[in-house]
Amino acid sequence: MRWKINTSASASTVNKLIDELNIDKVNATLLAQRNITNFDAARNFFRPAYDQLHDPFLMKDMDKAISRIQTALQNNEKILVFGDYDVDGTTAVALVYGYLKTTGAQVRYYIPDRYSEGYGISFKGIDYAAENDYSLVIALDCGIKANDKIDYANSKNIDFIICDHHLPGEELPKAYAVLDPKRKDCSYPYKELSGCGIGYKLIQAFLKATEQSEEILEDYIDLVAVSIAADIVPITGENRVLAHFGLKKLNTLSRPGFRSIIDLNKFKKDLTITDLVFVIAPRINAAGRIEHGSKAVELLVSDTMQKAEAVAKGINVTNLQRKDLDQAITAEAIEMIEANAELSTKKSTVVYHEDWHKGVVGIVASRLVEKFYRPTIVLTKSNGKITGSARSVKDFDVYEAIDACSELLEQFGGHKYAAGLTLAPENMQLFSDKFEQVVRASITDDLLIPEQEIDLEINFNDIGSKFFRVLKQFAPHGPGNMTPVFVSDNVLDTGYAKIVGNNHLKLELYQNENPAVKFAAIAFDKGDYLSHFKKRLPLKVCYTINENEWNGLKSVQLMVKEFQLI
Repeated sequence: MRWKINTSASASTVNKLIDELNIDKVNATLLAQRNITNFDAARNFFRPAYDQLHDPFLMKDMDKAISRIQTALQNNEKILVFGDYDVDGTTAVALVYGYLKTTGAQVRYYIPDRYSEGYGISFKGIDYAAENDYSLVIALDCGIKANDKIDYANSKNIDFIICDHHLPGEELPKAYAVLDPKRKDCSYPYKELSGCGIGYKLIQAFLKATEQSEEILEDYIDLVAVSIAADIVPITGENRVLAHFGLKKLNTLSRPGFRSIIDLNKFKKDLTITDLVFVIAPRINAAGRIEHGSKAVELLVSDTMQKAEAVAKGINVTNLQRKDLDQAITAEAIEMIEANAELSTKKSTVVYHEDWHKGVVGIVASRLVEKFYRPTIVLTKSNGKITGSARSVKDFDVYEAIDACSELLEQFGGHKYAAGLTLAPENMQLFSDKFEQVVRASITDDLLIPEQEIDLEINFNDIGSKFFRVLKQFAPHGPGNMTPVFVSDNVLDTGYAKIVGNNHLKLELYQNENPAVKFAAIAFDKGDYLSHFKKRLPLKVCYTINENEWNGLKSVQLMVKEFQLI
């Protein structure tokens, strides 16, 4: 693990922020590193407000989309809300379907089956719409590359409004309206909304066009926060505002679907973005991975706790099945890689087994990246095709690498760090070889070494009460605004280090030059290093800072990530 300290903040900007905001140098540096360079930008950052959201009609085709929905409502047309089976897709469907239902619209939702239909808009879904007289389909978190599917829908006189946030291809599908800030001809100011975020903007525009209060959207803001966390989009700009208010909603008056998950898992403290990623999202995802994504929407649109609890119990069981599959397949894949001498010399990892469960190959790919730290693709067989998921290492664009192999693929899509793909069985070895060639030609050796990013070096006596009050306001954290990571030199344990829980280290740390300033600390999964602290040798420690609550008392706690012997 290499450590890299951020040096992007200029001294003049830091000093300006210290003067304008009356804050300490550490927090001023953190702001400058996040490109927050003046009082107004800092105020917007620390005080998210709904009026910071952009006019939804700045998005290309929004006027067409709203006009078409209004026509559908006036003519009592049947509307189908179609979305992907992952968290972003199901939350988006729950949002748009949930609102349209309140208008009295003839509306239903449709989630494709992961196994029989695959990702995104499907021919089967379009046939369902045609057979059941749906003349308008609103597609969420998918569709931007579904040109052939949209042509098929047009032949059946079904209009599509596509609400997507993925990168378009060279040619846009011929839908009635295409909402995607990443369109080259779209001048919408913020490009990083989640799929659910695009759905939010659609309903925001509808409320604006029909002169209704946008406060109605507060009923749906929790869905957007969960989508932002689960889809790992940057928590900057509009996403920061939506995540901020979404977390507030989740922690006060959230919908029964989320409350039932929180209650079933005996979660007591206020949720953070991290909790959404590791507690809420996996359970919603489990429905689409193991059973059917429509179960997730059923949970999210439940209007009573009784209904929600019944669905949540089933999803909890499904999530346990998902965990078992994930662990078993990960173990098999690791064994396969370690038994193959040729794989150890490669810059990428591509593994395949026809019996692996399609619903967890993405999770397995993430686990393999953690262990072997190479761009990784995990493949299995489904409906006669080879299908799978890719995950990447920091700063390497796996989507671009897959795109370079597109002549061997039948379908692919995704982001810089995560993608999905489908290919014919006869092309699998050709694809594996080509993918390795592309990665080998474009990746540098340093990208294959895990990197710990550090915001700056500080002393323990910098961590005062005023500093910590400001630091807490940097949340919610995520890409574009990660939890600040600090490093301190010449750190020792007071002598009472011990192992707690599942091989975690409980510590009390101080710096040699200032033994009076001590902090409780925890180092997860670091129990094997107990002797380093018992020897009381000075260490360089890398950590984040959080607030620990025990028996009603709150205190500052260091979360140790890494350490080095000096």
